[in-house]
Amino acid sequence: MKKAQERAGTGGTDARSGTALELLVHGVGGTTPAEMLDDPRTVRVTGDHIAAVFRRTEDADAESRPEDYRGRPVPEAYVWCNLTSGNGTRALWLLLLPFMVVNIAHWMRPAAHGRTRTVRLYGLLLRLTGLTLTVLLVAAACEVALDLVAWQCAGTRACAERHTWLGFLSPVVSDGGWWSTPGRRLALATAVPAALTGLLWYLSLRTWRAYESQQPMDREADPEEDPRRAALGRPGFWYGRRLVARLRGAHTAAGLLTVAVAVGVPAARFDRRPGGPALLDTLGWVLLGALAAAGVAVIAVVCRRGRSEKRLDRRLDEHLVRRLPLAALLLFVLALLYGGWSRPGWTSRGRLAGDTAFGGIALVQGLLVVVLAVVAHLLHRSRPDARAAIRGLGGPAVAMLACALGGVMSGGVTQRVSDWMDGTGAFLNGPPVLLTWQASVIPPLLVVVLLMCAVLARHTLRLARAERDVVEHDHPGETGDPGRTRRIALTRATATLTDRAPLIVAITSAATLLLGAGALVGALTTEKVPGEAARGTYAALQGAAQTAQELGSWLIGLGFILFVTWGRRAYKDASARRTIGILWDVGTFWPRAAHPFAPPCYAERAVPDLTWRMATWTRATGGRLVISGHSQGSVLAAAASWQLEPSPRSRVALLTYGSPLERLYGRWFPAHFGPEALASLHEEVDCWRNLYRRTDPIGGPMRLPGDAGPAVDRPPLKDPLTYGRTELHPLPAPVLGHSDYQADPAFAEERARLLARLRPEVPAPRHTGGAAASVPAADDATGDC
Repeated sequence: MKKAQERAGTGGTDARSGTALELLVHGVGGTTPAEMLDDPRTVRVTGDHIAAVFRRTEDADAESRPEDYRGRPVPEAYVWCNLTSGNGTRALWLLLLPFMVVNIAHWMRPAAHGRTRTVRLYGLLLRLTGLTLTVLLVAAACEVALDLVAWQCAGTRACAERHTWLGFLSPVVSDGGWWSTPGRRLALATAVPAALTGLLWYLSLRTWRAYESQQPMDREADPEEDPRRAALGRPGFWYGRRLVARLRGAHTAAGLLTVAVAVGVPAARFDRRPGGPALLDTLGWVLLGALAAAGVAVIAVVCRRGRSEKRLDRRLDEHLVRRLPLAALLLFVLALLYGGWSRPGWTSRGRLAGDTAFGGIALVQGLLVVVLAVVAHLLHRSRPDARAAIRGLGGPAVAMLACALGGVMSGGVTQRVSDWMDGTGAFLNGPPVLLTWQASVIPPLLVVVLLMCAVLARHTLRLARAERDVVEHDHPGETGDPGRTRRIALTRATATLTDRAPLIVAITSAATLLLGAGALVGALTTEKVPGEAARGTYAALQGAAQTAQELGSWLIGLGFILFVTWGRRAYKDASARRTIGILWDVGTFWPRAAHPFAPPCYAERAVPDLTWRMATWTRATGGRLVISGHSQGSVLAAAASWQLEPSPRSRVALLTYGSPLERLYGRWFPAHFGPEALASLHEEVDCWRNLYRRTDPIGGPMRLPGDAGPAVDRPPLKDPLTYGRTELHPLPAPVLGHSDYQADPAFAEERARLLARLRPEVPAPRHTGGAAASVPAADDATGDC
C-alpha cells in the first residue's frame, strides 16, 4: 500500500500526458469503497481512517502503466463518511444544535455586490446572536445548579431531607455546617456551569484539530476576481483558524463571566442592604465593575472583523485567545472568594435573579433578529433573487429558530430538574417565570405547525391526483396499474415538499417570534406563571392557560428525550442517517463563523482533500479528470473545483446527480450558490452535466440562465425505469427517488460522454451540442457542456 500511496501522490515519473481520472464522491450516509468502485478488492492509496481515496487493487499502480488506460480512466473513490458518522456518543453533538443552526444562518445572507459594510453588519449581528446562545446555555446550567439545587432546595428543609445527598448544604440538616451558608453553597454549585464551559472549550479545540486543521493549497488570490464567482473559491475560505480561535476565547470568557455574575450578584445585593459591611460592599462594586468591563471586552472581540477569506491566514491572535479566557478565569475565582465569604444573617429565600437574566437574553435576541431581518432585506433589495428562500430573509428566520431551540432546551432542562427536585410543587418556587411562559407557548406553536402540515398534506394529495395523468402519459402503450400509478404519483408529489420548506420555516419563525414576545410581556407584567396569571379571569381562559402550562412542560421533557434518542439512532442506523443526514450535513458543511462551539465543519477537511487530489493529479500527469458527485458529494465536488487554480480547473469535467446545489444550497445560501456563482462554475470547468429525477426530494436541476441551463441539466430521468414488466425488467422496477442513479442507463451514457472529452485524440469543443463520435448521443439529451 505504501508503494501505491507514493505513486498516487507523485503521479509516477514515467506517466504520460493525457491519462484520465474518474474521482467518485459519495453522498449522505456514505458507502463502502467496494460499492463505489464495483469491486470487492480495493486498496487505500492516500488518506487515513477518517477520509481517504481508494482504488481497485488492479489499478493501484495505474500511473506506471498509462498505456493500459488509453481507452478508459483510472477510477478512484473518495470516502468521507467517517467525518460525519461514528459511534453513538456523537449523538451528544445534537445538544449543540442551536449553535449549529445560528452558524447556518450566517451563511444565508443574500447576494450583494459593493455592500461591504452591510455584509459585515450581517455577520456581526449573527456573531452577537451566537454569543447570546452561549450565555443562555451557561445561564441555564447556573439556574439548575445554583438556583434550583444550591439556593432553593438546599435552603429548604423539606427538600433537603427528601434529597439526602444535599444534607451537607442544608443549614438545618447539617446543623450549620461550613458549606451551609448561601454564598458557599453557590460557590460550590458553580462547578457544574464552569465544567460545562470548560467542556465546550475542549470539544471546540479538539474537533478543530481533528477535522478543520487541514490547510488548503497555498495560492494567491486573483487580484481581479470576478464578483460573480463564488466566495468558496477564495484561498482562505476553508481555513478559519484565526476567527474560530478568537471566538472560542471570547465565548469561553463569556461563559466564565456568566457564572461569576451568577455567584457574585446575589452576594453584592445582600451587601448593599442598610447597615451592611462597607468593605464587602465596596469590594462588590469593584468586582461587578470588573465583570462589566470584561463583558464589554468580550463583546468587542466578537465585534471585530470576521473571516479573512482572500488569503490563507495562518496568524493567531494569541493575546486574545489566551489572555481573555485567563482574565475571565481570574475574575471567576475572585467572584467565588467574594461570594463565599461569611455573611451572618444571610439566608436563601425565593428565587435568584433568573427572571431578569433570562428576560434580558430573550429581549436582546429578539432585537438582534429584527435588526438582522432589516439588514437582510436591504441586501436582498439591492440584488433581488427570485429563487432566494423567503425573499432573502432565510438567515433571520433560521436565527430565530436557533434562539427558540436554545430557549426550549434551556427551559426543558430547568423544568425537568425542578420537577425532579420538587415533584409536588410544595417546597420550591421553581424555575424563573419566563421559562414557564416559554414552555407554555409550545402547544400553540405546535397547533400552528400541525395546521401547516394538514394544509401541506391536502395540497400534496391534490397534486398526487393531478400527477396520475402525467405518469400514464410518460408510459404510453402500457397496461395501466392504478395502484402503481398512485404510488409513483404520490412519490413525485411528496418530493415537492422540499420546495415548500421556505414557507414552513417562514411561518414557524414568525409564529415563534410573536409567541415569544407574548411570553416575555406576560412574564414581565404579571410575574406569575400562566396558570396563576389567568386565575380569576374567564373559566375558558384559565383552563387554556393551565393546560398550556402543564402540557408545555411535558412536551419539552418528551421532546428532549426523543431528540437525543433519534440522534443516537441516526448515527447507528444507516436508513435513519440518510433520512435526516442531509439536514445535518448541510449544517456541518459550513465553517464555524458565527459560533465556535458548533459541531465541527467536515468540509474544512474534505474540500482540501479533494482539491489536493485533483491538483496533484493534473500537475503530475498532465491529464484531465471527471469528478462525479452524488447528493452532498456534488456540493463537495463543486467547492473543491472552485478551489483549483484556473489551469487545472479547466481540465475538470463535473458530473452531478441527485444534487442539492441549486434546490437547497442555491435557494438558502444565495450569496455562495446563487445563479451567478453556479454559472461561473459552469464557465470555468471543462464540462458539467447534471442528472435528477422528479421523484427525488433532494436533487434537482441547476436552473442556470440562458443557454447554460440545457447545457448542464439533462431532462429528468424516468423513475421507475419501466412502468410494467418488460423483457429487460421482468419484475417490477422500483421507484428509486434519491438513490442508485448508477442504475439508470443515462448515468453511464453521460459519464461516457464526459470521459470521451478527456481523450486527447477525441477533441470535443465546448457548447457545440455535439458529443464525441464514439459515444452516441441520447434522444433526450443535448450533449452540451
